[in-house]
Amino acid sequence: QVQLVESGGGSVQAGGSLRLSCVASGRIIAIKDMGWHRQAPGKQRELVATITDSGNTNYADSVKGRFTISRDDAKNTVYLQMNNLNPDDTAVYYCNAYVIASVPTGTFEYDYGGQGTHVAVSS
Repeated sequence: QVQLVESGGGSVQAGGSLRLSCVASGRIIAIKDMGWHRQAPGKQRELVATITDSGNTNYADSVKGRFTISRDDAKNTVYLQMNNLNPDDTAVYYCNAYVIASVPTGTFEYDYGGQGTHVAVSS
């Protein structure tokens, strides 16, 4: 079984910064793509950023130049550095990771998701 746990959310004023972390644990053999999504109140979940196992990144237009996604494979962790936050960034942020895990019968691949961490930005 694999679990993803996010941390680092909180309340900040506009222009401030936060760094989100997401740690994957369990019988992990490898992690392929990792990413962050967010869901604001009353809105659909949207992609924020992704990073492949080779380090290629992709960002939503709304966060380009402000957010940076990175990963530490030794720690099975993905980060999201968020700078120059504005009220539109207020949302619950969820991480996901495509994991190859060890199971008694061999391997199991699945795109796991975390429970989310809340970010609130005030003007």
